[in-house]
Amino acid sequence: MKIKTLLIANRGEIACRIARTARACGITPIGVHSDADSNAFHVREIGQSIRLGAGPASESYLKVDAVIAAARSVGADAIHPGYGFLAENPNFARAVEASGMIFMGPTPETLERFGDKASAKAAAVTASVPVIPGTEGAQTDPQKIAAAVREMGLPVLLKAVGGGGGRGQRLVTEAATLEEDIEGALREAKSTFGSEGLLLERFLPEARHVEVQIAGDGKGHVVHLFERDCTLQRRHQKVIEEAPAWGLPRALLDKIGQDAVRLGETLDYRGLGTVEFLVAGDEYYFLEVNPRIQVEHPVTEAITGLDLVSLHLRIAEGAGLGFTQGNLKITGHAVEARLYAEDPAMQFAPSTGTLTTLSLPDGLRIDSGVKEGDTVTPYYDPMIAKLVVHAPDRETALARLATALDHVAVEGVQTNRAFLSALARNPEFAQMQVHTRWIDGRIDVLTQPRTLSRPELWKAAAAILFVATPRRDTDADPWTNRNTFTGWRLGLGDDVLEAGQRVSLTDSAGISEELCVGPVKPGDRYTVLSENYDAMTLAAREITAGRWCLSEGDTVLLIDARRHAGVIEMDTPEGRLIFHPAAPLDFVGGDAAADRAVASPLTGVIVEINVTEGQSVAEGDVVAVMESMKLEISIRTAAAGIASNISVSKGDMVDRGQVIAEILQYEE
Repeated sequence: MKIKTLLIANRGEIACRIARTARACGITPIGVHSDADSNAFHVREIGQSIRLGAGPASESYLKVDAVIAAARSVGADAIHPGYGFLAENPNFARAVEASGMIFMGPTPETLERFGDKASAKAAAVTASVPVIPGTEGAQTDPQKIAAAVREMGLPVLLKAVGGGGGRGQRLVTEAATLEEDIEGALREAKSTFGSEGLLLERFLPEARHVEVQIAGDGKGHVVHLFERDCTLQRRHQKVIEEAPAWGLPRALLDKIGQDAVRLGETLDYRGLGTVEFLVAGDEYYFLEVNPRIQVEHPVTEAITGLDLVSLHLRIAEGAGLGFTQGNLKITGHAVEARLYAEDPAMQFAPSTGTLTTLSLPDGLRIDSGVKEGDTVTPYYDPMIAKLVVHAPDRETALARLATALDHVAVEGVQTNRAFLSALARNPEFAQMQVHTRWIDGRIDVLTQPRTLSRPELWKAAAAILFVATPRRDTDADPWTNRNTFTGWRLGLGDDVLEAGQRVSLTDSAGISEELCVGPVKPGDRYTVLSENYDAMTLAAREITAGRWCLSEGDTVLLIDARRHAGVIEMDTPEGRLIFHPAAPLDFVGGDAAADRAVASPLTGVIVEINVTEGQSVAEGDVVAVMESMKLEISIRTAAAGIASNISVSKGDMVDRGQVIAEILQYEE
């Protein structure tokens, strides 16, 4: 059956990605959206979209009836679920097929088999694929789970049977926290995945994560499209993925690929899927199957030259694979980094807000579901973009990725950009001397801001651009508002600094510095003074719109710069830099008592209240636990005292920065 109209039951970058290939195949894509996404980029990009419901996914993207109704309303022939949401829901797959449409994924029976980690593990055993030692079947009784853990010995991994994508896993390392870990894992399994069942497995402390991309026509023909290495993870969440798996023997990888194919053949696998493994030395163990397209599929596309969405469409139309295993080969090396709106300073908690600045580099593949001016909401995954580099070899690919990350600029939310840049340059990662827990043991080092070789040069340039470029708010322009001049004169050789404008600059690390900029006659020359370094004299000239020529002595530098949304953004040879400029009078002191106001770090739902009115608390005590973007986050006190004015209850939705309690000082 030829697909003419395709409903994409997803959002963000994967919805945009599917729509592009659908159009290239002569298929009309139709999108869906929630109220929170009514003006989202995927809605604008696809061009036609059907409303599903309110902002929370449970009231929109996860509503099977609403998605089916949307597809029927536009006469869709097929539905592509992307990844996440309903992609692995067997009831949804049945509803699609019962409505006479094609479900772009495996059969409902296959989804049921792989959707439960316990049954997936059983399928692997049946196919003679090695599995991690542990308990058989799902466990729901906390006491029995605790007894099994003690019998196995620590460390043990607790895995929600309905989990996936790295979520629903808890590592138990200490007997003292065992009961707390079990209760938390059971609660998360039920609230996030709809099942309390846990799988217990022996923890492999220094393993690599290798996954195999498979494709099947549903008639017994299954091939693998080689492997991806997803070892760089933070708390089981993939950070950087690459293909192929560098540094492992090809004979071992071929064996892993053959096992993945054999597992798919036992179920007449249909569509795209990923079989995941842990590799420890020369041994490997089955982890799980993700029966859908993966976030990291672009690196496989890069090394094989295939369009996986196009292949998926071909399979769904009944045209088969169109190639055999022998037709496939690996070309070069590909690396993908996931740029997220998250705050490394707050244990990578999701960061919500409007993207007042979003600048992404040229010269590589970028899959994104947002543009500058869009909003990152608390309802969905906070991914901003995937940066994908393909090069002849791994060393070149990592170098190009590091450079690309340097030229990313995001304002309005916190991001993991600097963290990704540090990973791309890390010598241990370069030699693949890493494992799935490697990041967690080095997080402090990896989140340190990168030092620029000449920070004073770029601060001076930013200060000059602040005073030299026009602004809409004319009254605040230092060259037209004479009240902002300092009125002093200083002789510097043969040049005379006629007037100096004081500028306060705050860099991306939050460090502020006051500079003084003055014009030097003749020409577009400026002297910049600071208490932290010697005076600098620069020539600055805009040669085309947004393109500046900077001269310092015998050195000439070309940079791209713009001033918008209250910032100076400069794309320099050292990367894309952002400075927040202001006249010194714009800064005011903070509230010294702010640390006694317990505020929500982001937008989410309160799932626990741990204190009562009048209760004594110590510094660092957990006042409440909130859930945001499928993560549980503890909200702690910054000072000891008496809990007071508790303004929220369990189940309440709170905004970022909302005060939920106050900590009163003890009476003298």
